[in-house]
Amino acid sequence: MQGELDVWERGSDMVLAAHFTPVKRGTTTTLETVRFQRPERIDFRLARGPVPHVVESFLLEPAKAGTTLTWQGELGTDFWALGAWWGERVARHWEAAVRRSVAAITVEAERRAHSREYS
Repeated sequence: MQGELDVWERGSDMVLAAHFTPVKRGTTTTLETVRFQRPERIDFRLARGPVPHVVESFLLEPAKAGTTLTWQGELGTDFWALGAWWGERVARHWEAAVRRSVAAITVEAERRAHSREYS
């Protein structure tokens, strides 16, 4: 995720980070808190971005074949119909960014699991 994330401040279970997301005309930057409840949960809360409210969580649960990852998120807007219209556009980019992140995480997790099998 190098180049996509810049940690501004770090605590024992939380970071404040700038996240860079490619969009049609460049890159947008959001600022969010990321809280870690190891090993089962990672929570994100938008501090600054294109909409007034975003929270999301990645939940990790043991499964027979490894780990089940569940993503849940909520995006809120203001300004009635105009806000709803804008929120739909932001949601498309947000969900695409989540899909890209999950794909990259999956590749890395599988690489690590595979390397442990042959160590």
